[in-house]
Amino acid sequence: MGRADPEEGHLPPPVKPPDGGWGWIVLFGCFVITGFSYAFPKAVSVYFKELMKDFHVGYSDTAWISSIMLAMLYGTGPVCSIMVNQFGCRPVMLIGGLLASSGMILASFTTNIIELYLTAGVLTGLGMALNFQPSLIMLGTYFDKRRPLANGLAAAGSPVFLSSLSPLGQVLLEKFGWRGGFLIMGGLLLNCCTCGAVMRPLDMGMKRKMEKAQDKYEAKEMLPIGGKSEEGISTSDGTKKVKKAKKKPKKGKKLLDFSIFSNRGFIIYTISKFILVLGLFVPPILLVNYAKDTGVPDTEAAFLLSIIGFIDIFARPACGMVAGLKWVRPHVSYLFSFAMLFNGLTDICSARASNYTGLVIFCVFFGISYGMVGALQFEVLMAIVGSQKFSSAIGLVLLIEAFAVLIGPPSAGRLVDALKNYEVIFYLAGSEVVLSAVFLAMATYCCLNRGKKKESPPEHNPPAGGSDTEEAESDVQEAEEHSSDNHQPTHTTDNAMVAASEEANHVAEEQSGVGGGCPQGDGEVLAQDGCNTDQTVERDSF
Repeated sequence: MGRADPEEGHLPPPVKPPDGGWGWIVLFGCFVITGFSYAFPKAVSVYFKELMKDFHVGYSDTAWISSIMLAMLYGTGPVCSIMVNQFGCRPVMLIGGLLASSGMILASFTTNIIELYLTAGVLTGLGMALNFQPSLIMLGTYFDKRRPLANGLAAAGSPVFLSSLSPLGQVLLEKFGWRGGFLIMGGLLLNCCTCGAVMRPLDMGMKRKMEKAQDKYEAKEMLPIGGKSEEGISTSDGTKKVKKAKKKPKKGKKLLDFSIFSNRGFIIYTISKFILVLGLFVPPILLVNYAKDTGVPDTEAAFLLSIIGFIDIFARPACGMVAGLKWVRPHVSYLFSFAMLFNGLTDICSARASNYTGLVIFCVFFGISYGMVGALQFEVLMAIVGSQKFSSAIGLVLLIEAFAVLIGPPSAGRLVDALKNYEVIFYLAGSEVVLSAVFLAMATYCCLNRGKKKESPPEHNPPAGGSDTEEAESDVQEAEEHSSDNHQPTHTTDNAMVAASEEANHVAEEQSGVGGGCPQGDGEVLAQDGCNTDQTVERDSF
């Protein structure tokens, strides 16, 4: 009672992120979940040739399996946000792990491509979505000062799992066929349930301590019994405030908080992210075919993606460490803009690469910039909306990104088929990424300047006469706290407290009304000595 239920996804305000401890276990779970969520749709492409032979379909038909997985990962963001706000992160992740595993297990018994779409595509994609988003939410609740580093380490799971799941899938395909490979992959996805089980709500470890502290506070408030009407009023007011505080979480509880759209920073981030996703994933998707068309052997062309993944593994944690520096973290949005600009210029400058050496250089720089973008994207969103609204924000952002994912890569593929020229595609993708970087930097700079202009007048021009009354009120509070610490519920101390409060209020009225008066120290002496009102007037007139 009076505290938000941890199983409902609402963390109590007094609990601060530990920046360590059990948070490192949560970080490892987020690392695994991120690896499965981003790498699994790409690793499934190893089985496409065998699926084409068994089901007598084309490459575009089998490619829809990965597309549906990604669409479910991004498009079900709001649904996942609602479930997290309603049931909490841990139950949602356990259900997601079971769905992801059951989807791949059922896919091993399918007899046509439509059944594969429903099992491996819809069920597995939905399960991974229900794991990915809550893991990021829990990471944000366990880390604050080290949050950039934590996000960078968790994001490194994507390249690590991509470099391991693809060779593993090839081995499983050779030994057990695609049905046996899907069955074993489904068993591996059960590890998502293990990761969900370690996502302990932050307040459970401190729940008993908070209850004890609250009990002591309530007992302390009930000690001075039966003397003064003012104390009775204050205690009744306190109980009313506590009751109101208890009712607030129930009344203010929202399954999906749309109020974040009133945040200009969130709108700027969403627009720039939409433009970014239109061109971010196009180069790595077309890279292998582009290398083959330039005369690069198949093995060497496939090795280009391994170069990107290897560089990406080290780029993400390194960028997270840089973003956590004291002089960088307040400007993390500009660092994110620089990462996007770096990525876009890499695409544009490498559009005319015609040999294997040039493509390797492109992969090195693309891996660095791509890792920077991956490490900073969710850190910037957390910094904009905060941890309390992050669950709703990430769901809405992923939904908007889902449209960009369905527009960008398929449109690039159609342009390649129509123009038979990869150079134009690289120019177009790079331009979209550069546009998103420029938009984010310029819009953020303009909004910050407006915010500073609006906040500067009240800081430099405080209202006159308000400080004296505030100081007098603070003196009364200090006197009451000092007297309550003595734990002597006698009539003499109660009379002294009443006299002190009346004298301090009289001092505040004299100071605000006449403009003169004694300094703050005199007021404190009067309150502590218990002098009468006549003495106060004499000091003021003197």
